[in-house]
Amino acid sequence: MSQVNLRERLGADPPRTQVVADCVSLVDDQVKQKSGLTGVALKGAYATVKRIKKGFVTDVVDRLLDDWLDKLQPFYDDWSSNSGTRPLAEYLSARSEDVAEALLSVTDARVENTRHTTAKKAYHKLRGSAKKNVVEAVPPLSRLIERHLESTA
Repeated sequence: MSQVNLRERLGADPPRTQVVADCVSLVDDQVKQKSGLTGVALKGAYATVKRIKKGFVTDVVDRLLDDWLDKLQPFYDDWSSNSGTRPLAEYLSARSEDVAEALLSVTDARVENTRHTTAKKAYHKLRGSAKKNVVEAVPPLSRLIERHLESTA
């Protein structure tokens, strides 16, 4: 089985534009599903960010996509060499804690290199709940990745 490079397959156009758009839709859906006081706060902050800077979420996803794909690559490689008979989405979902940690390591690194101390402090306060949210998003993200890989095969 030949190795697939996720960055080459999904991070280059033409699929990149659609992958980014689908990831933004996923974020939108995940935010909409939040409830309680935390959900209200998250929805309010998200709406504010989207109103203040049009295209902000799309720009962030686009900027981080290559790094996220690189972090997903070892999971993909392990799946393809050991577990390729079961769906990739199932494989990634079963490892959602590890996948979430890998994806968050991208933003962790970015935050550590920022000069914006207020943003850094805010990120560190929210990091724990961010992991929970990313873990919850791994199954739909996994299906998104699998769908795009199948369409670019």
